[in-house]
Amino acid sequence: MRLEAITWERLGEALADHLRELRPADGSPWPKVALDGAPAAGPAALAARLADALRTRGLPVLTIAADDFLRPASLRLEHGHRDPDSYYGDWYDTGALWREVFGPLEPGGSGRVLPDLWDPVADRATRSAHVPLAPGGVLLLHGPLLLHHWFPFDLTVHLALTPPALARRTPEAEQWTLPAFHRYDRETAPATTADVLVRADDPRRPAWSGPPTCTEA
Repeated sequence: MRLEAITWERLGEALADHLRELRPADGSPWPKVALDGAPAAGPAALAARLADALRTRGLPVLTIAADDFLRPASLRLEHGHRDPDSYYGDWYDTGALWREVFGPLEPGGSGRVLPDLWDPVADRATRSAHVPLAPGGVLLLHGPLLLHHWFPFDLTVHLALTPPALARRTPEAEQWTLPAFHRYDRETAPATTADVLVRADDPRRPAWSGPPTCTEA
């Protein structure tokens, strides 16, 4: 796959231009986007940049962090606080994401999405109210390990780090998660299955593969 150098600012602008023309495959009025990557790769920062670019183009945006849909500690930490297999398969409440985020954005859905579910510090539900996403609005879901859950994304963006870069940029307290990301690379191959690949080894000099051809209306 050929990669081209790009700035983070231009990346957000290019993705926004692509999404302005994108039509959801399921026929709904809400494009759904994954910004997938280890925390060290910066998917949250790219989501914020992309959201700003979309708003300047007049498109409503709802940004959701996968980390706001964690399972309760009694389930998430059943095998300890630093178990990479649990992190890989048991930390995130994928059922709630399907029910509260993707379900309302199906064709004929209400468009009312739950923005967050669980406060991991207090270990209790956030009790947030559902928020409306207007037709034509874009859902941005950012976080790690998103592409092995079969979520119905219309555009998938993977921020990739080589193993040495991932180890170097992951804080010491989170080094235990590295085996989960290595497993993800082996089993899901996000660098080859995502629609857009962003190589982020050098945070000052990203490179990308460019977007796929838009689906026509």
